[in-house]
Amino acid sequence: MNFSPSLIMIIVFVIIVGPMFIKVVKEWERGIIFRLGKYDRTRGPGLVFMIPMIENMIRRDLRIIPMDVPPQEIITRDNVTVKVNAVIFFKVINAEASVIKVSGGDYIFATSQIAQTTLRSILGQSELDGLLAHREEINEKLQKVIDEQTEPWGVKVTAVEMKDVELPQNMQRAMAKQAEAERERRAKIIHAEGEYQAASKLAEAASVISKEPASLQLRYLQTLTEIAVEKNSTIVFPMPIDLIEVFTKMRQK
Repeated sequence: MNFSPSLIMIIVFVIIVGPMFIKVVKEWERGIIFRLGKYDRTRGPGLVFMIPMIENMIRRDLRIIPMDVPPQEIITRDNVTVKVNAVIFFKVINAEASVIKVSGGDYIFATSQIAQTTLRSILGQSELDGLLAHREEINEKLQKVIDEQTEPWGVKVTAVEMKDVELPQNMQRAMAKQAEAERERRAKIIHAEGEYQAASKLAEAASVISKEPASLQLRYLQTLTEIAVEKNSTIVFPMPIDLIEVFTKMRQK
């Protein structure tokens, strides 16, 4: 098959110039189109037709972006120096704003800087115990504050999570001593409560025995039965308390 020179020129022109007219925007992207440097429209996904040399397009990914916040040295409200790192999840919800309202269109760098400064500011207002015990509340507060600042850029912060809180060695030792002292305090309280309850029960038992002297003999017999079950070689003979009292009175005279 013979092709005419004009047809060949048209085919070559379409192959070379065609990609300049037609762009393909993926499902998770949006194309922000500028005409002679002025924002014109946002297109996508699918085929986008453009005017070469007059229009240009910048793509924006709308998927969630996870980003590590570099470790920050923070002085807490109770003057303890800690090192905290976190992870932030965000996505673009307004493609044109993320290009137009951020210098260089680098919304990821801008969000990272806001996250670092907010992390130092919020955690600096918290005490160490609250920082360790109320992470969920602090995470929600961080997410809310950062999101308020990035919203004008078309960026939505979906979550902020503190990954690790690194304490100085001397603080770790002090907290270990505090925890040990707390456990000892609880053990002593439990032991004292046990002694108190045991004394109360003994007093009740003594009161019952004093009213019914025969119950003491029954208790002796029950003790002998328990010893016999264990096949112990030791033999215990119960001695009446009245006999001991006789010798005690004779000695006192």
